[in-house]
Amino acid sequence: MDLISLHDIPESEDRYTKYLHNICETYEFDDAAYAGINPVGGVMHAIVTYSDEWQAYYQDNNLHTIDPTLHSAMRSVAPVDWLRLKKDQNFRKVFDPAREFGIGDKGITIPIRGPFGEFGMLSVTRDCSKDEWIKLRNNVMIDLQQAAAHIHDHVMHSEPLSRYLHHPNLSKRELEVLQWLAAGKSQQDVADILNISTRTVEVHVRSAREKLVALTTSQAVGRAIGMNLIFPG
Repeated sequence: MDLISLHDIPESEDRYTKYLHNICETYEFDDAAYAGINPVGGVMHAIVTYSDEWQAYYQDNNLHTIDPTLHSAMRSVAPVDWLRLKKDQNFRKVFDPAREFGIGDKGITIPIRGPFGEFGMLSVTRDCSKDEWIKLRNNVMIDLQQAAAHIHDHVMHSEPLSRYLHHPNLSKRELEVLQWLAAGKSQQDVADILNISTRTVEVHVRSAREKLVALTTSQAVGRAIGMNLIFPG
């Protein structure tokens, strides 16, 4: 599969790179990377915050063809913590030279599956101890899942094919529920605000997840924000 840099696409530098840098600054990561696969085009799109030197080395050596952080995420529906990949020989082939470029081997890759067969991954990394990494990972996981859905949907909807495909047809109540969840309210809070039962809230949330092809509520909220169906809290 071909690897195409989104840095070469007009306006993507501002639209995507700044977003990745913001993720790093907000959650104290060293670097972030997004890779997306559109099955119609048959190519992998990538944009990263890594140095130009590492990007050149990575592409010149075709490391995307063996990188287990990518290939494990492609087979997974759940976030892939790189700690579980350390015994993979290909992990060392990628991250032993990466360290020479100042890149640590603590990270996580979050897979995102879209409603039309497209697939994306958000990866973040930080050079720190194992204990520091586990604490950071646990604190930011929900936010990262929303961020992954957000950038994936923006990239996919910037393509001609995606403009043609329709948005999910969410009901007014489903959008209301997601909007309140985006504002940081719990499902019990939403039930009280809308004067409905928590069971009804859960029904709307489950329906919204299905329509948005989201594995979690956090991803559904992130995807709805990315599609401009609701607004960030």
